[in-house]
Amino acid sequence: MWSPYYFTRRCGLSYRKSSNLTKKTTCKVSCSQVKLEQDLDDEACELVRGVELNLGDGTDSIQAYLFKAVKNNNGTGVLLLSDIYGFEDSSTRDFAYRVACNGYNVLVPDLFRGNPWTKHRSKSEFEDWIARQSPERIAKDINTSAQWMVNEFIAAKISKKLGIIGFCFGGGKLLETLAQDQGAYFGIGACFYGTRMNPSLASNVKVPILFVSGDNDPLCPVDILQDLEKQIGRGSKVVVFEGRGHGFAHRPESAEEDGDAEVAFSIMRNWLHDELVVNKE
Repeated sequence: MWSPYYFTRRCGLSYRKSSNLTKKTTCKVSCSQVKLEQDLDDEACELVRGVELNLGDGTDSIQAYLFKAVKNNNGTGVLLLSDIYGFEDSSTRDFAYRVACNGYNVLVPDLFRGNPWTKHRSKSEFEDWIARQSPERIAKDINTSAQWMVNEFIAAKISKKLGIIGFCFGGGKLLETLAQDQGAYFGIGACFYGTRMNPSLASNVKVPILFVSGDNDPLCPVDILQDLEKQIGRGSKVVVFEGRGHGFAHRPESAEEDGDAEVAFSIMRNWLHDELVVNKE
């Protein structure tokens, strides 16, 4: 029987955002921002380097941002697919930065070719905007990003598998990406409140996915996650946060959401660590 993990307790940790990151910067972060494993060195997340990249050639090239752990780099690549606000959004970059702080190399590609959705636009324009985001073009750009990571980390024999994280729109694309990859390069996924997900793709997914969502999120119904977890199997897990709506894990808007965002981050961190680091050898 399907039994999602429900969280009702509130964690006292604060989701403190780092300052917005800019081009080619090396930033220090207090390790109190990230609740590390007890057996990790508290000084291990001292440095993360950020650099802008152009991936691909000519008109097919896309922009991306790489967050690279400096002091504690474990040699593992993680592809992060953003929500509709794009790869330059501060909430997305802050989250990617925190993942990198735990030792990873996190690549955040521009899925919208410089035309992300913006909060000041009228909701009446959304469907027209999303219709102009060609699924074929986005799939190609994700593939370009994944291939860059394969060449950088797998072909160089630095890492055996890649990880992938997706938020909202990016969560739906995560499912499509893993269905196409079928375990060739990606070893694990973490999907935060994915939207427009196609359950029929689940049979082609060959790696476990962690699904994180709130039970008050009409954009990511829990019953769809239930269906995906059952179909994918392979140790996939659904974690549901009681009373939470869309975007709480990377865009917390209250002290209560801050606590749940910290719990969600910790669960995801352990999920990636167990598959990509512990099982790396």
